[in-house]
Amino acid sequence: MIMTRGHKIFNIFNIIFLGVLGLTMVLPLVHILAQSLSNNVAINSGQVSFWPVGFTLGSYKIILRDPTIWTGFRNSVIITVFGTLINLFMTTTMAYPLSRPEYLFRKAVLIMVLVTLVLSAPLIPNYLLVKQLGLLNTLWALMIPLAISAFNLFVMRSFFMNLSVELIDAAKIDGCGEFRILWKIVLPLSKPAMATMGIIYAVAHWNRYAEAVFYIDKAKWYPIQVRLREIVFQDQFGQSDVTSELLQFLSTEGIKMAVIVVATLPILLVYPFLQKHFIQGLMVGSVKS
Repeated sequence: MIMTRGHKIFNIFNIIFLGVLGLTMVLPLVHILAQSLSNNVAINSGQVSFWPVGFTLGSYKIILRDPTIWTGFRNSVIITVFGTLINLFMTTTMAYPLSRPEYLFRKAVLIMVLVTLVLSAPLIPNYLLVKQLGLLNTLWALMIPLAISAFNLFVMRSFFMNLSVELIDAAKIDGCGEFRILWKIVLPLSKPAMATMGIIYAVAHWNRYAEAVFYIDKAKWYPIQVRLREIVFQDQFGQSDVTSELLQFLSTEGIKMAVIVVATLPILLVYPFLQKHFIQGLMVGSVKS
């Protein structure tokens, strides 16, 4: 294909625009990282921009000595791992039958799901439901009520509808049941969609905050995001003799930035391993044959 002058100008404009947009997203993170590695004098005097000034790891030492941080990490990891597995299982097992035209009441179920997408339930009914189920002050309260996202369900259904009907019919002729077709044929072909849905669900679980505040009032079950808020807005650091000594030489802003880095880093490290499938999955359901 021959590139015309208009195409070249358009490509250059896109590169510049996306580059500037990318910088607006990356530079704040770089600034946060620089502050977390700078001493209190540099931070308080406003010398830190995008490079550490007066390099120190004191802020991270305070965080690593705070047992509540590790408790929050443990809870967030449990919520993210098991919550994502529940999400993928429930979304997949519901999206597949809704994608097959031979199943009865398919349209009626889709309408009911669509209603939940447009009209979400208020907080008080949700709270009463969680309470009646006995899920208050448990990590299950942050996973089971959010087992299926209506939007992700429609995306997954759209992907299943684009799979080869002939392949599924051939499996039925060979004697495969529906669960075997789903496990042996549909899911292996759905790795890009599963990776995309998995990342979306995992990020949502890792950033879970509002539900934890509503349904949990015991500190031992707080996820990392609730602990992060206590540190950022209320300056509630884990107290010990070492922590008190270090606080005399460190800026509270630097500690807050270090907590943000520690709370953000795990989910950033997961993405490179799923990048290939995630990029493929971005086009899930966008093209219908």
